[in-house]
Amino acid sequence: MSPAGLDARRVAAARLWASARMPYLASALFACAIDPDPGTGAVAVSQSWRIRADPEVIESLDAEQLGRLLVHLTGHLIRDHAGRARRHGADGPAAAARWNRCADAEINDDLLADDCVPGLAPDLPADLGCEPGWLAERYFDQAAGGARRWDCGSGADGSGRPGDDRSGDDGPGSGIDAAQAELLRLGVAAEIGRQHSRLPGSVPAGWLRWAESVLPSRVDWRRVLAAEIRGAVAAVAGKVDYSYRRPARRAHLHQDLIIPALRRPVPDVAIVCDTSGSMDERLLARALAEIDAVLARAGLRQGQVRVLAVDTAVHAIRRARRAADVVLAGGGGTNMGAGIAAAAALRPPPSLVIVLTDGYTPWPQRPPPGVRVIVGLLVTGFRPDDWAPPSWARTVVIEDRDG
Repeated sequence: MSPAGLDARRVAAARLWASARMPYLASALFACAIDPDPGTGAVAVSQSWRIRADPEVIESLDAEQLGRLLVHLTGHLIRDHAGRARRHGADGPAAAARWNRCADAEINDDLLADDCVPGLAPDLPADLGCEPGWLAERYFDQAAGGARRWDCGSGADGSGRPGDDRSGDDGPGSGIDAAQAELLRLGVAAEIGRQHSRLPGSVPAGWLRWAESVLPSRVDWRRVLAAEIRGAVAAVAGKVDYSYRRPARRAHLHQDLIIPALRRPVPDVAIVCDTSGSMDERLLARALAEIDAVLARAGLRQGQVRVLAVDTAVHAIRRARRAADVVLAGGGGTNMGAGIAAAAALRPPPSLVIVLTDGYTPWPQRPPPGVRVIVGLLVTGFRPDDWAPPSWARTVVIEDRDG
């Protein structure tokens, strides 16, 4: 039953307009209950997926304007802006207001392509003095100051509001809990994937990126990582060069000439392990075990693997015959660029560098000369990532799908 005090037809028309415009968000749009909140001048969403709306504000908006606002508010919930605000440390009224603007810009950047930016909450990346295509976390760290243009509620910034505890017609305890919200997000992500498969280009890039980060991967990272390592090792081992260190097999046929022999190089491998405080040691150990097995099958068991423990600096370098030999020293910040530079400077220089990191690190602008780099990106769930690995490195996402 529609909440008393609200124009039920206007709300229904707005939902219909929004779901027709962006059908992949329909399940989330209709999952949000809308409760009347007279005299507040607000249309805001709570963390329990309830929208508190002042009937006078609803009356001032036509179906399209209200539909845009519903899409925007639902976007905060789908992208878990409340949880992300807490994880990013957006505490206190000032930080919450700043986060709200940054989260608005993240959503509106994608709604702009479909002409769905709401007039009441219109912040775009340019309004923050930032480039488009970023996430709220990066906007929060780099955006210019400014007042919040619309309070989107606790569902946008994670800061509770007095009216959040009031229930609608469904009675006390109504709303959507964390488990139901996660199922809804997965459903929306699946709908986005289906929409993109049917009509490529019909889903804004930001929504597609979010869906791909949420949906479980269908690719076994172990097979992908093994293939990348085997390919890199084979490429180096397959190269031949001339050497005068020993005589050529056919030197006796050319007594007046010194003929070099052909030599096949044995690959040297360096593994750069991120040992900063944010790393998941269990997942790191699993990745090291996989690499250990792949290198063993490739015949690299003669101490040809050197492991560097790195956070913001290199703490340990040692040759390792198996994953158990690795010394995981460190625990501070993160700078994998320092680890890659240190690996490239080893003597003899490695032909392959494998970097295992959670991705929260700056990267070098250019690859080390003559060295192939594989990045094993350790992921334990949806984490907005502003530090994407460089295009010159081969990246394999290593997921914790078993634990």
